[in-house]
Amino acid sequence: MDNFQSLIIKRRSIRHFTSEHVDEEQIKTIIEAGLMAPTSKSSRAWQFIIVNEPDMLERLSHCKSRAAEPIARAPLAVVVAVDPSATEPWIEDASIAAAYMQLQATDLGLGTCWIQVRDRYGDDGTPAEEYVQELLHMPDTLPIVCILAIGHPAEERKPQALDKLKWEQVHINSWTQR
Repeated sequence: MDNFQSLIIKRRSIRHFTSEHVDEEQIKTIIEAGLMAPTSKSSRAWQFIIVNEPDMLERLSHCKSRAAEPIARAPLAVVVAVDPSATEPWIEDASIAAAYMQLQATDLGLGTCWIQVRDRYGDDGTPAEEYVQELLHMPDTLPIVCILAIGHPAEERKPQALDKLKWEQVHINSWTQR
């Protein structure tokens, strides 16, 4: 990538992936990005579970009633969990790590899709978090913020359009002009 702005303009949610595997060096680089993400008081309370078995990806995609299908289509998923007893802003810390991993994947030419798990439910009302924790044999003391579906894009998305940015939602020094 030429620069950071080019990277964030290019990053879009990708929901369809080719069958090409993400190689181990790319996985390592993506995880390193998450491990380098800033956290409150350097707590580094997140946990990342890498899933690359097709059967497990398919099962993981049933964690909630809608919008988790990209997991089954991806060759790789990263479950982002966190220990809330280690840090008060655990949701923020885990979210920043996930965003860093998404940006790193984009820089590597891969696509990602954030699959929200926290506060989501399956068709039968089971919390998505509990479903994933049971499936991956995780302790229930580690809430799951999201799952990142990652792979080689099988779709092309237009870059962000700078002329469509909502500058009217930006305020300087005060909500209203004085």
